[in-house]
Amino acid sequence: MTRLRLRQLVIAAETSEVADQLQSVLDLGEPFADPGVAEFGLENAVFAIGDQFLEVIWPVKDDAPVQRFLKRNGEGGYMAIFQTDDIKAARARLDGAGIRRVWNIDLDDIAASHIHPADVGAAIVSLDEAHPWESWRWAGPHWESNSIEGELSGAILESPDPNALASRWAAALGVPASTHPDVTRIQLEDDQTLVFQPGEETKLEGFCITLNSAMKALERADKLDLHSNGDGVHIGGVRLVLNNEA
Repeated sequence: MTRLRLRQLVIAAETSEVADQLQSVLDLGEPFADPGVAEFGLENAVFAIGDQFLEVIWPVKDDAPVQRFLKRNGEGGYMAIFQTDDIKAARARLDGAGIRRVWNIDLDDIAASHIHPADVGAAIVSLDEAHPWESWRWAGPHWESNSIEGELSGAILESPDPNALASRWAAALGVPASTHPDVTRIQLEDDQTLVFQPGEETKLEGFCITLNSAMKALERADKLDLHSNGDGVHIGGVRLVLNNEA
């Protein structure tokens, strides 16, 4: 059976300030700045949480593709990267379903395909196969030493028609969506969950993050005058839903 897990979530921001806020609130280690994103007119910061990653990107060129997203939506959830152990099968499934691939790369240690956001909705979806499975080129050579304890346990997506959005994501990911009375979900490896719920706009609204001490993170957010309430804090247009490790 094909393996599939959420490996990285991405925020599109106007400037690097969002990366600084994220690092301060979550007490993250040193980020990796990937020179490869210059191809897209960007700079970035990639932070490690366990063996998963939070990335913030911001444009440094007026014609950067992300500028269209920022002008249309403002800062917010931009991309979700899923790790598969069979990129060849994933690409064949996408092509057979008429789901467009807009960027592909095949390197010795990783292969990836980005899906056109219009074909899934809410965000860009990327399917990546890493060799070995535990590695992750996009986080740089030293991410393990800069990682903090925790995990990305899922994401929250909103849409006026959440069931239709979930169906499109399920088709792209090759996994089923399950509909309940009040919410639709896609379940992934490691108990990761994508939640699809009603909303006025179609967007990648929330990142679900498990930490050693969610309360301390919320306290740090309050000191920075960031909007926090209950179990979450808003940074870069994304609601971070923080949970304590069991």
